[in-house]
Amino acid sequence: MEEKFKQQPSNVIKVVLFGPESTGKTTLSRQLARYYNSVWVPEYAREYLQNKWNNERKTCEPQDLLPIAEGQMRLENELAQKTNTVLICDTDLLETKVYSEVYYLGSCDPILEKYALENTYDLYFLTYIDTPWEADDLRDKPDQREAMFEAFQNELIKHNKPYVLLKGSKKQRLETAVKHIDKLLK
Repeated sequence: MEEKFKQQPSNVIKVVLFGPESTGKTTLSRQLARYYNSVWVPEYAREYLQNKWNNERKTCEPQDLLPIAEGQMRLENELAQKTNTVLICDTDLLETKVYSEVYYLGSCDPILEKYALENTYDLYFLTYIDTPWEADDLRDKPDQREAMFEAFQNELIKHNKPYVLLKGSKKQRLETAVKHIDKLLK
């Protein structure tokens, strides 16, 4: 069962957009995939939770986190086979772990935690909260952006994950990300 949460071997460079909601991760993921003529792994939780909201008018619950993690890794493993350069991940299991701990009183399913820490990426791009908040059916913490940002940054530091902080305009973020990905590709 646990195999479905594990990264499959791959020779591509993997980068993750990481950070609180409404900080430009999806926009930048798409831009980077276009720039590198590669693929991006969308955030599975968005589709999963939007369907749940549309059908049941319910938000995320603890029992949703393992199906979300499974779907995310299925997408990542499938899409990693479709590029030979760089895979742009809109999120990863470490992000799901952070949300689990913030929303559910510090708890995280042991399986999710295990693979959130075992799966590896070449670089994380931590997106700062200097982008305008965009409300939707799923986003719910506009007044807690700073605390959420700190939770994400602390997780990267705690687990010694390589990361670059992205701030500024879309153009500035793209330029910074490209500069760091180009270094990895050399």
